[in-house]
Amino acid sequence: MAAQNHDDVNQCQSMQAEEFEVLESIYPEFISSQNLDGAIKLEIPVQLGGSKSVVISEPAQSAAITSLPTKKLTLQTISLSTLPPLLINVVLPPTYPLHSPPEISQIRATHVWLPETQTLQKELLNLWQTGEPVLYNWVEFIRTGEFLQKINLLSSVNSDLIALPHPAPRIIAQLLQEYDASSASNEFAQNSYPCSVCLTHLKGSKCLQLACKHIFCRSCLEDFWKMCIEEGDVGRVGCPDPECVKKGNEASEEEVARVVTEQELQRWKWLREKRTYDRGSSDSVAPKCRINVLAPDPTVVHCPVAVCQAPVPKPTDTDVNDNEESGWSRLRQCSRCGYSFCAYCRRTWHGPVEKCPIAQYEYLALEYLNAEEGSQERAALERRFGRANMLRLVATYEEEKANMQWLKSSTMMCPGCQCHVEKTLGCNHMTCWKCSQHFCYRCGARLNPEQPYTHFSTPGRSCYNKLFEVTDVAEEDWELED
Repeated sequence: MAAQNHDDVNQCQSMQAEEFEVLESIYPEFISSQNLDGAIKLEIPVQLGGSKSVVISEPAQSAAITSLPTKKLTLQTISLSTLPPLLINVVLPPTYPLHSPPEISQIRATHVWLPETQTLQKELLNLWQTGEPVLYNWVEFIRTGEFLQKINLLSSVNSDLIALPHPAPRIIAQLLQEYDASSASNEFAQNSYPCSVCLTHLKGSKCLQLACKHIFCRSCLEDFWKMCIEEGDVGRVGCPDPECVKKGNEASEEEVARVVTEQELQRWKWLREKRTYDRGSSDSVAPKCRINVLAPDPTVVHCPVAVCQAPVPKPTDTDVNDNEESGWSRLRQCSRCGYSFCAYCRRTWHGPVEKCPIAQYEYLALEYLNAEEGSQERAALERRFGRANMLRLVATYEEEKANMQWLKSSTMMCPGCQCHVEKTLGCNHMTCWKCSQHFCYRCGARLNPEQPYTHFSTPGRSCYNKLFEVTDVAEEDWELED
């Protein structure tokens, strides 16, 4: 029996490989990716075989296509020859096609134009017959639009009339028209396009045109977007073109779904929600606003590990919370990844005694100082970090601010390495001990190492004839040589 099962699995693998070769040779543009674990992502556009009328109405009115009421309805009628593709994630089990059908993990319609995907999934599974490959039949079933009749989207009176229910007819009508206009799908798949990332020309079936009209190969977009999602840099998941990067153009959910896996898509959506949450929690609320919203817990901080970023609450240890002077109240430990960090500077836990780098907590002190005494903003910061801790941060910030003011008034910063230098005596031609940069101590300008004194001998410059500062030095301060 075991030997027979093993033979069946081997035969199934052979049939799967043969089916995939046939499918890829006929419809290479419909296969967007394939994994070694048997997972296949199909992207199948719906070609209606000519122009057809599409009546889009709100769900409550969708059944009244043949006898529309006389009152004004939210209704849109457009003419289309193609519909946006359906994204189908398929997993081929080891016993397919002899004993098991393919497993459909997800069906997603681009722009979410298809109201019911569960009904379509049932119809696809009904097409499978024991021992027969079915992927080609699935592709044809969707590509030709035959499934529209099976899920009751074709009018019973006119086969050229598609009745499409949607909660926002005007919005979806515009999206469908834009897709139909730009998606000369067959022509795009047959032509070759240059990818400005890898500098190669590829068929349109291996490329993706973004909403900004820039075209990149799927491989480059997949590598770039996956890296950004893994690192938590969701703002960079967009068009890699320099102009779009400057504008901050981000990819839509539909574009991301066509490139990355479902798990990565969920993480991308979670990162966007988290970013919205963080921005919303930092926005000030007008006193007159009385909208009941669920305010985030002010004591919760997010794990600084890029691939985690889970919310981490304040420790429940009463001894730690009661003794804010100890410094232990700054400790946070992520329950998801186990990373221990400081709640102020978001760096690896440096102990209760060592101070955070000033640049890391400066914004906290400024936020506290900018808030009015007794305001809700100050109260929220005190609840989150503790009143004693906030006062200590403010005192440290003011001390550092005084130090910076002294550095600005009494020293000059090297233009090469930004190291501060204090001069007691000598000329204004300085050579940095750290980076060997030549610069002027009076104005901080870089000097030519080969002719450094030109800066002081050129008429019209602010440092002209100022190589030495004329100062009165007490006689007892001079050092006498023997």
